[in-house]
Amino acid sequence: MFTYYFDLALRSFRRNKVLTALMVLAIALGIGASMTTLTVFHVLSGDPLPGKSHTVFYPQIEPRSMGGYVAGEEPSEQWTRFDAEALLRDAKGDRQAMMSGGAVAVEPQAEGLAPFYADARYTSADFFPMFELPFAHGKGWGAAEDDASARVAVISAPLNEKLFGGGDSVGKTIQLDQQTFQVIGVLDEWRPTPRFYDLTNTRYGEVEQVFLPFSTSRALELGTSGSMNCWDAAGDSANDGDNYSINAPCAWIQYWVELDTPEKVEAYRRYLVNYSDQQRAAGRFERPTSVRLHDVMGWLDENGAVPGDVRLQVWLAMGFLLVCLVNTVGLLLAKFLRRSTEIGVRRALGASRRAIFAQCLVEAGTIGLAGGVLGLGFALLGLWGVRQQPTGYAELAQLDAGMLLLTFVIAVVASLLAGMLPAWRACQITPAIQLKSQ
Repeated sequence: MFTYYFDLALRSFRRNKVLTALMVLAIALGIGASMTTLTVFHVLSGDPLPGKSHTVFYPQIEPRSMGGYVAGEEPSEQWTRFDAEALLRDAKGDRQAMMSGGAVAVEPQAEGLAPFYADARYTSADFFPMFELPFAHGKGWGAAEDDASARVAVISAPLNEKLFGGGDSVGKTIQLDQQTFQVIGVLDEWRPTPRFYDLTNTRYGEVEQVFLPFSTSRALELGTSGSMNCWDAAGDSANDGDNYSINAPCAWIQYWVELDTPEKVEAYRRYLVNYSDQQRAAGRFERPTSVRLHDVMGWLDENGAVPGDVRLQVWLAMGFLLVCLVNTVGLLLAKFLRRSTEIGVRRALGASRRAIFAQCLVEAGTIGLAGGVLGLGFALLGLWGVRQQPTGYAELAQLDAGMLLLTFVIAVVASLLAGMLPAWRACQITPAIQLKSQ
């Protein structure tokens, strides 16, 4: 029966080409606009650590002085080196990692390659298993390398390709800031979106090309990047003007901890409160205790990882789709009621109201399918336009398989919803009145 109704729909399209084209175009425009914005929102709001995001947490405490204190203010987003290293030593989580961004000068050994700068991540050993980084070759370093400030490095797949032509480069050496490092691991492709582990740098760019032990970065005084917040005694004799020293009153480090049960989460929260109280008693902390513990998705929400204009664009596109559907309802109503005589004859020959209703819905669904195909083209064009914009996430605006399927689902469901009222009106047509008029 569906095949028969589909054939009737195609015949109807050929008889009313202009009206059909208007309905297809209306749905296509709505689908194109909505799928463009939904795809961007989908890319930016996805889970960058699927399967583990609910067990990995970003803790916050308040180390700042009373200068500029505002009651109820959120605690510091980053950590001082003193506090981060203290928590790392205490190791109260299943895993924990401190980190900061940086940049290093790479001196290639291959002929024809000029020296260049590469983004670096200075971190501790648990970074790799906690965030489940995939390795093409080798592995990350361990606690012993952290303690020894070892000259070891993990490099990204693109850097491995550039320096060593791809393949297994474990055991080879690279020159970074005039220091020799041994490659112990090569990452496979890894690009969490957004870069949740450090939201102070670019949020949607490529991951770093070089990963080094944090202890090594400080022993060699390698350059850092990202934001730093210092207060009061910054630059005085307490830290000899070095804002990166262990005693500097500056927050510039990111800290993550893995806790795999709710009981461990609560225990860790109590530990943070006790630690803050101890530091206040020792005279380091001045502000009232303020502790936060966000999981990955909570931390992204807290920092507004999805730009507000993207959310607004989604709502505007949904509103535009609704307007297009209202127009489609009117066009379908005009189309079905214009065929009152045909429907009356079908009813007189024995067709039930349910059959007429089903026939009209199949026709509406077919229009939606055609609108989905054309809307997909509009969506691809819209995403191309997004990729031309000077935003950090522009290159990520790509339509994946899931969003491709969703395009047609929304198109068909929207057209079926738009066809409900016209189909109901059509099946209410009285056969006798239509036959008398002939």
